Formats: sequence, C-alpha cells, structure tokens
Amino acid sequence: MTGTGIPILMYHAVAADPNEATHALSVSPEAFAGQLALIADRRLTPLTTADLAARWRSGRPLPDRPVLITFDDGYEGVHRHALPALSEHGFPATLFVSTGWLRGAYDTGGAPDTMLDWRQVRELADAGVEIGGHSHTHPQLDQLGDSALRAELTRCRHLVADELGTPPVSFAYPYGYSSRRVRTAVRENGFAQALAVGNALARRAQGPYALRRVTVRRGTGAEEFERLLDGRGVARAFARDRALTKGYAVVRRTRRIHRRALGTAGGVV
Repeated sequence: MTGTGIPILMYHAVAADPNEATHALSVSPEAFAGQLALIADRRLTPLTTADLAARWRSGRPLPDRPVLITFDDGYEGVHRHALPALSEHGFPATLFVSTGWLRGAYDTGGAPDTMLDWRQVRELADAGVEIGGHSHTHPQLDQLGDSALRAELTRCRHLVADELGTPPVSFAYPYGYSSRRVRTAVRENGFAQALAVGNALARRAQGPYALRRVTVRRGTGAEEFERLLDGRGVARAFARDRALTKGYAVVRRTRRIHRRALGTAGGVV
C-alpha cells in the first residue's frame, strides 16, 4: 500500500445475472470470492468503517495492511453471495442501506434491482457486518432543501435503529455527492463518519465526513484489483470517471442556481 492511504473498496450488487441498471456496478459471485481470497493471501486486515474512524479519532494504532469492504444500497446478493464469502474468511464489512429501497413495510419503490429485506439485514448485522445509513430514498442530497435533507437522514437513521436495536454511526452519500451543508447535517443527525467516492485511497487528513473510496465493478479484473489494493494507478484507472464527474458537477451547479433564481422570482426564499 502506498504511503498511509487505506483502500476502502466500494461494492454495489453481487450478482450472477444483474439487470441492466446495476450491471456495470455489480460483480459476479465468483469474482467477489476471488477478490476476498486475494485479500486473505496478501494478509490484509479488513475493518469496519466504524472501527477505522474510531481508531483514527482516538489515535489507536491500525492493524497491519488495513482494508475496508463496503457495499452501497442494499442489494439482495449481499446476503445471498457476499455473506458466505465474507464468513468463510471471517472478514467484517460495512453495508450502507437506503431504507426506502429495502423490501418491507417502508418500501418507497424505485429500487433498481432486487433488494434485501429487513430479516436479511438483521442476519448480516448478526454476522458482523456493520449496517450504516445511505439515506431513505437515495436522492442527490446536495440538491435537496434543508427540510427534505433532514427528513432523508432522520428517516434512515430511525428505521435502522428501530429494526436493529442500535442506531447506525456510519453514512455513505448517495452517488458520492455532498457539500458542507450536507456534511453538517449528517454530523448533526448523529452519524460519526461518512464516506464519499473520489476513487482514491482514504487518508486521515480527508476528515471523518469525506473519506474516499475506490469503485469495484464488473470490469475490474484481478490485476486492476491488486492495483487498487496497493493504491497504484488509481488516478489513471479512474481518470475518465473524474472528468465525467467534474463535468456533471458543473451541470448540477447550473441547475441549482437556476432553481434558486426561479424560486426568488416567484417569491420563494
């Protein structure tokens, strides 16, 4: 691993036959099992998000060669395929759930593929997977007004607490988007740390509410996965993604300014 950076791996779906909406950001069960085997062979030490942040916050030493395994959204394959592979190695992980996408009483619809139900989420938690928050309906949080932003965070946190008996302490921003206002709201809602994307190694200097991750996807082969673990060639591997993200950020800012202008013109503050 390069310097003091830590690879935080960001997974989404683990599926043999994902649908079109999740295909690019999915990995096959075989690929996921192979990636965990590589982590084990290289004697890396997986941590949960909460453990990493607590160690950095307190100054406690990190284990040798730490790595984080994280999942976003709450796809059913995390229970069906990822959990057995994690259990085989005794690896902890963190799952960030969008509570309105999970199957059950709070389902708001709109999920892109088959999601976990709450029984499965509880089984994951019992198996040592940290359950974090990922909003309620998976919006772009920095595009919401203050009341809608608070509602997304509060609803998510309360539902996880009600279902699991303990509130989540870690959060991941949907789509990776945040802002100072969003990060402040996340902190004020009781989350102690939060993950973005960034496609770079995580470092303590990034602060507890902007820790970066690297994306693992369908096209991530064994050699590229090793480079992600080492932090080698990460910038080059995701250069196109960053260019697209910057371009989209300009579009999003323009839309936000336009909406504010329309609101002011209409007398809405």
